[in-house]
Amino acid sequence: MSFEAITSVTAAEAEAKAAVAAAEAKARQLLSDAENAGKAAVEAAAAKAESELKELRRRTGEKSELESKELAETLEGRKSQLRTQAEPRLAEAAALIVERIVND
Repeated sequence: MSFEAITSVTAAEAEAKAAVAAAEAKARQLLSDAENAGKAAVEAAAAKAESELKELRRRTGEKSELESKELAETLEGRKSQLRTQAEPRLAEAAALIVERIVND
């Protein structure tokens, strides 16, 4: 083989090694960038989910508080209604109880 051919092959091998090394470095960089982007996306999704959960808890708390107040008002109205119905009968019930105690 001539000296020029050996030099040409050696230069081609060196260029090939450099190209492989550059490709490997580029692949490592792309992989690192993709991992970082993935981590950032996961963190953003987690933050968004936490924010949405916080808002949902707030709205649920407000709704349950409102429903609780409405229920308390309904029960208070019903209690007043029952008391109004029972008061006229209270004297009659007391007399009946006293009569039963006295007769026994």
